[in-house]
Amino acid sequence: MTEILFGGRSFAAFQFDMDGTLLTSIEAAERVWTRWATRHGLDVEAFLPTLHGKRAIDTIRQLALPGVDADAEAEALTRDEIDDVDGVREIGAAGAFLASLPPDRWAIVTSAPRALALARLGAAGLTPPAVFVTADDVTIGKPAPDCYLLAAERLGVSASDCLIFEDAPAGIEAAERAGANVVVIQATHTAPLATEHASVDDYEALSAAVDGDGTLLLRRG
Repeated sequence: MTEILFGGRSFAAFQFDMDGTLLTSIEAAERVWTRWATRHGLDVEAFLPTLHGKRAIDTIRQLALPGVDADAEAEALTRDEIDDVDGVREIGAAGAFLASLPPDRWAIVTSAPRALALARLGAAGLTPPAVFVTADDVTIGKPAPDCYLLAAERLGVSASDCLIFEDAPAGIEAAERAGANVVVIQATHTAPLATEHASVDDYEALSAAVDGDGTLLLRRG
């Protein structure tokens, strides 16, 4: 039986986080960050869960490590991550779901720099959309809402009329602060992320329909 989510509400556009939402890059990212954390004497097991969903520069700055040039470290990390995309792959049926959407009605909004985002999308076999907001486009990253507000502006819609697909607490908070509705993708979580928002494993059971006024409906089943 097909269910229209959000009480049958339609949306002007969909916005998607990338890592953990459209593709999984956990293996690659954690390999690179483990090496970095080890060099800096961090507790790797405690550190790794803190980096997901945020820009590398913000993660490094928040650590406030003495004598560390955060900008230089973030640039070096990004180069390492671009060179290591082994294991990066599409989350279930993400590509088919994106392909079903009108091209001018969706965006990717990622905390990765543009070069890294393109490398990972390519490795996962996904094509970037016309509206593609990356870490390079904002001064303040997630959980600030700036990235989602910018994508809405570029789509020509209000953020409050968008449905945002996310997986990480920082991104969910950014979406909430932008005033959007949220769907949480659980595919990369070993235990389900506790959330008050609509939640699905992946895109296998999802489909989108264009309403009579050109807006988008999200269906499950």
